[in-house]
Order: sequence, then C-alpha cells, then structure tokens
Amino acid sequence: MNPDFADFLANSQQRVQQALPALLDNTGSEYADADASSSLQRLSEASIYSLLNGGKRVRASLVYATAQALGHENKAGLDEIASAIEMIHAYSLVHDDLPAMDDDDLRRGKPTCHIAYDEATAILVGDALQARAFEILATLEGVDAETKLALIQQLSAAAGPRGMVGGQAIDLAAVNQQLDLSALKTMHQLKTGALIRVSIAMSALFCGADEQQIALLDRYGKAIGLSFQVQDDIIDIESNTETLGKTQGADQALNKPTFPSLLGMTKAKQLAQDLHTEALQALSGFDERAAPLRDLSHYIIARQH
Repeated sequence: MNPDFADFLANSQQRVQQALPALLDNTGSEYADADASSSLQRLSEASIYSLLNGGKRVRASLVYATAQALGHENKAGLDEIASAIEMIHAYSLVHDDLPAMDDDDLRRGKPTCHIAYDEATAILVGDALQARAFEILATLEGVDAETKLALIQQLSAAAGPRGMVGGQAIDLAAVNQQLDLSALKTMHQLKTGALIRVSIAMSALFCGADEQQIALLDRYGKAIGLSFQVQDDIIDIESNTETLGKTQGADQALNKPTFPSLLGMTKAKQLAQDLHTEALQALSGFDERAAPLRDLSHYIIARQH
C-alpha cells in the first residue's frame, strides 16, 4: 500500500468513525414525556457496539474518494452521507450474523451482537440503524429537498429488495444449491455490490457530477462491487479466523456457492484481477484526483481480511 493511499484510508476511517457516535444519537426520545435515556441505554450500547466495532470503512472511503475525484472532498454533508451508508452496512451485518441467517459468533474479531447482547436486541439494533440512516439523509442541513429525496431513493433502492436484501434472500435460498456463474454474479451484485455501488453514486450525485461522470463512476462501482465479493470468497478459504475477524470457512461449512468453488481458485483470482482492470479503465478519463479510487480497487483485491 503506497503511503499516500494509506494516509487517505486512515483519514477516511477516522473521519467517519468520529462522525458516527454523534449522528447515532439514540439515547433519548422526543416522543416520551420523561427522559427515556435510561430505558434506551441497552439498545444504544448495542448499537454503538455494532456500529463502531472496527471495520475497513470501504463504503465511507468510497464516498470521500468519489468526492475527491470530482474536486469536492471537503463538501459539507459528506460525513453524514458516509455515516448513513455505514449504518445500513452495520445493520446488514448484525442481521446477517443472526441464528436464522448465517448464525455467526464472530464479527471483526469480537462476539457478534446477538452473542454480546441477545437475539432480540440484535434484531432491534438492525432496525434502529436502518431507520436512523434515512433520518440523517432527510435532515441534511443546507441541502435542497430534491437532492435529499434523490439520496434517500438511491440508498433505499440499493438496500432493499432490488439490492442488498434481495441478494441476501437469494443467498439463503442458494445453500446446498448449485448456481452457474451468471446466477452467482447476480446474487453478489445485489447482496454486496449494490451498497458499494450506491456509495459512489450518492457521492457523485451530491457533488454535482455530470451524466458522463456518473456513468463512468457507476461502471467503476459495478466492477469493484463484484471484485469485493470475489476476494471475500478467496480469503474465506485462504485466510484464518484470527486474521478475518470472523469464522474462517463459514461459507464452505454452510455449503454456499462461491466463486472459488465454481471456478477454482486460479480462475477466481483472475476474475478479481479482470474486474480491477475494468475498474481502472472506467476511471481513465479522470485525472490524478481519482488516485484514491484507483488505489481502493487494488486494495479490495489485495486485502487478506
């Protein structure tokens, strides 16, 4: 990892990590006559536990990197957009780990939310994070109503049945099933790719990108959204539980279809590299300000956790 990108990634992670606690703000309620903070404390603690429990913050970094590529890296409101996306991502992980879903005990090297607290609390944490994400977008300061509505529409579409949730439904139905390459790509374009892709799209919209820029950035996002999952499948086999921060070999244990199981490891790695090349080609018309986007694509296929 080159030093400039390492600094960018660290700064992006720190930037969103600092913004998230204040934006979560679920310790009280305007709907209660009395102070409800003590009654909501457990939910608040479990939400913070799940939201701030490490993570690479790739989606937030994509928000900032896209803004930088367009010359708007310091635009007010980017922290809120990045935080809203990270809340949706965190909610998806909390629910994904539940006994009724993947039944995982570890997430980012720590007990999953339903293990650290309980299953009902974990379900409510996911519900709370999802709702708060859209509230943040609806209350962006200094942003016109049309832009707010467009941002909410983009995120809700990517997170819902045509995106992440739909992909998760396909994933659960695919256990012990054989999928061809097209079906496997479709599943992960929805489950993983949609939220990565929309992180770029929302930032591009917010920063006033033109139609050609939006199309090229979306092509980039589509490529890295799939390469992210291909690499996830690879490291689920090649890495270990300590490095991953979650149970190694979980997909194999659940007999889920993966890119290595379908293509073999060599061809899966080549697919990741081909998608990286495609991502770089999509950015060929952007100048040096898009360097973090280029580096993020390489980071995604080179990471080991």
